[in-house]
Amino acid sequence: MSKVNPPKAYKNLDFLMSPDARELRILSEFVEPKSRFSRNKIKDTIVFFGSARILPEDIARKNLELLRNQKEPDVKELKKCEKELENSRYYEDAVELAKRLTKWSINKYGANNRLLICSGGGPGIMEAANKGAKLAGGKSIGLNISLPYEQFANPYIDDELNFEFHYFFMRKFWFAYLAKAMIIFPGGFGTLDELMEILTLVQTGKIKKPMKILIYDRKYWDQIINIDNLVNNYTISESDLNLFEFCESVDEMEEKIVSFFSEKN
Repeated sequence: MSKVNPPKAYKNLDFLMSPDARELRILSEFVEPKSRFSRNKIKDTIVFFGSARILPEDIARKNLELLRNQKEPDVKELKKCEKELENSRYYEDAVELAKRLTKWSINKYGANNRLLICSGGGPGIMEAANKGAKLAGGKSIGLNISLPYEQFANPYIDDELNFEFHYFFMRKFWFAYLAKAMIIFPGGFGTLDELMEILTLVQTGKIKKPMKILIYDRKYWDQIINIDNLVNNYTISESDLNLFEFCESVDEMEEKIVSFFSEKN
């Protein structure tokens, strides 16, 4: 009586999804993106970080109008929708900045896949960055992460450059490894986590390449974290404030990025 051969180890899904194969899954999130980036000749990126919850202006305005048209709108929900409309400017600014930087990159480097826009692949500011690149006729990258809520791949990412990660630390590796510039829009826990990790890597010399780090809207960020007080409490050096710059407009961010790469490249 003949026996059916068991599956090879690399085809055994029960094994591959087991705790015993965790190292293989981690390694695959390094090797598979590396292969795809190499195949597409991706050299470097400009990374956009920011909240997944920030809405486009038209959607935020529509949501607010619908709520105001209710007979007795919920006060808490009304306040939320008003703030969402106010914050929608960040979405529109991210679209505009990504569009400008993509056009500039195409004009400067041609079709050499230099300084592609890269985002976390989801909604909000991430979507805005990919959308801006698409509107400019360029490619863009999305490094998505599997989460129980909020995170889904936005429709503006190029198919071949649309990635889905399970492990946050592997996703962060690919953000940092290819990035020559980081642009941080207002956000929450995730944005703070990404910003602080990048600043730590640059501060400690683990990232040695020149990297431009721009933080958008100082008024917002001063409400979230008192960075100057870290200096006053001697928990960072005053020179560490030179690791990043605050910007207050799309024009200012564009000028700083273009000037940086004109000097470095």
